Amino acid sequence: MNQHTLSMRLERVAANIPVGARLADIGSDHAYLPVALLRRGLVAAAVAGEVATTPFLAAQRTVRDNGLEQHIKVRLANGLAAVEPGDGITAISLCGMGGETIRDILESGKGYLGGHERLILQPNGGEQPLRLWLMENGYAILSEELLRENRFYFEIIVAERADSVKYSPKELYFGPLQMQARSAVFLAKWQRILREKQKTLASFERALQAVPEGKIQEIAQQARWITELLA
Repeated sequence: MNQHTLSMRLERVAANIPVGARLADIGSDHAYLPVALLRRGLVAAAVAGEVATTPFLAAQRTVRDNGLEQHIKVRLANGLAAVEPGDGITAISLCGMGGETIRDILESGKGYLGGHERLILQPNGGEQPLRLWLMENGYAILSEELLRENRFYFEIIVAERADSVKYSPKELYFGPLQMQARSAVFLAKWQRILREKQKTLASFERALQAVPEGKIQEIAQQARWITELLA
């Protein structure tokens, strides 16, 4: 993957960023996503934010090598602190980190959100707590996509502010739109997770030390939900 050819995962993220957007890519790593979008003429400007020095320097190098310093600002900052009022950001992407981490970045950076931005989120696991944060903060899920790349499943969640948002516990767990679409890759993912849950429950029965009852009940309920979903 480089600034010319994105991974399938990042291509699908790119497809959900509105044409002409002013993008803040938080946790931008090598800044491949904003650079690719600008080279294709799909965004007007971008900010690439990084909290760690090594990827920050890598992002600077990618932007400089492509002659895009006038259009992409690379900033060393914690989360949404990379966004400045004059940036006029209309879309924010957070990709390739755990859902809880994305949630924490959004929560701690709420002061940098104007409320009009589209959020394009690609969590590596932890989708349930991320969806819960979106609901509790008035963000409706516009689209959800699940893809498999290099044996791993990746979800892309696109959200915008809405008047009233309410999802059931099952919708938060599976994804409200994915539950409706029931794609082949979605069903395959949950079949695999069900096998893992069943193995975990079996291992609890064989465990020498007592497993907290709350933990057993939580996983048993999840296994029941998945079984119902696949029925």
